[in-house]
Amino acid sequence: MRTEHGGSVLEAGQALRRGEVTSVELAERALAAEDELGVYIARFPDQALASARRADRAFAAGVDRGPLQGIPLGVKDLIAVAEGPTTAQSVVLDWGQGLDAAVTTRVKDAGGVIVGKTSTMEFGCGVPDRAKPFPIPRNPWDTGRWAGGSSSGTASGIAAGMFFAGLGTDTAGSIRMPAAFCGVTGLMPTYGRVSGAGCVPLAHTLDRVGPLARTARDCAALLEVIAEVPFVAPEFTGDLAGLRIGVVREHHFPEDADPALGPAFDETLSVAENLGATLVEVALPHWSELTTAVLVTASCEALAHHRAGLSTRWPDFGVSARAIFAAGALVSGADYVQAQRVRQAVRQELARLFDDVDVIASPVASIGAPLLEDVPDDAGQQNAEVFEKITTPYWNGVGNPVLAVPMGKTGDGLPLSLQLAGRLFDEATVLRVGDAIQGAR
Repeated sequence: MRTEHGGSVLEAGQALRRGEVTSVELAERALAAEDELGVYIARFPDQALASARRADRAFAAGVDRGPLQGIPLGVKDLIAVAEGPTTAQSVVLDWGQGLDAAVTTRVKDAGGVIVGKTSTMEFGCGVPDRAKPFPIPRNPWDTGRWAGGSSSGTASGIAAGMFFAGLGTDTAGSIRMPAAFCGVTGLMPTYGRVSGAGCVPLAHTLDRVGPLARTARDCAALLEVIAEVPFVAPEFTGDLAGLRIGVVREHHFPEDADPALGPAFDETLSVAENLGATLVEVALPHWSELTTAVLVTASCEALAHHRAGLSTRWPDFGVSARAIFAAGALVSGADYVQAQRVRQAVRQELARLFDDVDVIASPVASIGAPLLEDVPDDAGQQNAEVFEKITTPYWNGVGNPVLAVPMGKTGDGLPLSLQLAGRLFDEATVLRVGDAIQGAR
């Protein structure tokens, strides 16, 4: 699929409109792809082929519903799709069939072909759990490495060319982290831009639904379909003249960072500078305080959602998920309120920072994809040595849109990634910058 049409939604769409390929042919290839990476929870061959036939008939009749028409897509198993059950990769949950989330309804109305539900971490958090009867998502660049959490299957499937794009969710980095580790593009939209109705919640004030694809342009195409709040797509000119990019280094370049991180970051920013952007060194306000506030908020809100289940089915939850949820019981109401005060204070300071810059750039993580065996610690929970090298949670606390785009490789040939944060509801600018960098590189 990637070989013939570049793996791009827009390129495949052009081929469909020129009659060089049919949606049925694309869907058949997606459904026939071997899944050695643990990408799928379930595939929907009958329904996907029926959707593809409808798309082909629409093309033949001159009906064009937009860039997703006839395109095979994967959907994370936290997002309801009527064709099959939603399990959130947990034996505790089964929403059954027949329900479409708001975003999947929009995708279907736009002619998208959903080929299957993709693997994740239990309830969108924690680490892979071999004790549970679900696939372990693996990285296409090295199957002994993690695809990232928790939109893992979606990112891995796109990187492997199994489908063209897909949907994920992000509570503390779950779109950007797998996009980074798998070498694809992922967008966490502004909080409230995309409806979460019909999605399994983790932390309701942090959760966001967004697209993953191979390019920023493809992410823009998906966002235009799934956005609850009207989205004005950017003009992709490749010209960044007049834009000011804030460059963040503090907290993102620890001593044990991959040696290739600094050069890759600097080279990528120099590309933006050559396209006309002005680089400005900045510091993110209250980094440690906000990151802590996000983790406090996530554990408390997750416990609020799962309290009843934990009290009756504790052994059925995975070790990692129940440790995260149970941590919420150690946080007082006063601590939760203080975390929200921190979030609001940082929102205000960031708004002032964005008076001086248009986009803020930093690495997604200071390492490439870790070995699967290193992701859990000895107790089966999150390995702090791995997760402290991932810098995504900060942005979930403030609601700004953030795009992850590839920016080179480690010495082992693993992808590294740049995250571009923008003003609230200004996805257009971060997508424009990401596209310009991708086009130049």
